[in-house]
Amino acid sequence: MAVRLRLRRTGRRNQPAYKVVAADSRSPRDGRFIESIGSYNPLRYPAEIRFNEEKAFKWLRRGALPSDTVRSLLRKSGLWYKWYLTKKGLDEAAVTQKLAEWQAGQEAKLAREAERKQRRKASKKAKKASSEGTGEPAQPQQASTQPGPASEPTA
Repeated sequence: MAVRLRLRRTGRRNQPAYKVVAADSRSPRDGRFIESIGSYNPLRYPAEIRFNEEKAFKWLRRGALPSDTVRSLLRKSGLWYKWYLTKKGLDEAAVTQKLAEWQAGQEAKLAREAERKQRRKASKKAKKASSEGTGEPAQPQQASTQPGPASEPTA
């Protein structure tokens, strides 16, 4: 029996929520599953990702393959990196230290992204204010209306 870690859709129409489950690869998407190991809510900002770490590692140790989406969720939550470090054979102290470094890097990345968004928003505001401040709407450049060698009719 091939076990996959994959998403099981729950929630209402146009309001999806997902459970991360260990299921036989032959069972349907929302069909029978073996065990629920987490949840994912894409409608929240930022998306809400929860995993039961012990259950996830138990299934990964047993050889369950995560789907592409579940693998990306594991990466975002940091569990995939922790799984990699434990598989590598590092002790618990080294794993927690590396995870703390990774978490600091992720927070710095989010801060840079937020700063970049702020700068982009400010530059858009400045452009809009400068175009409105002159009293003339910004006009796109138009093609020349003077006849030239390319616009002469051929006989």
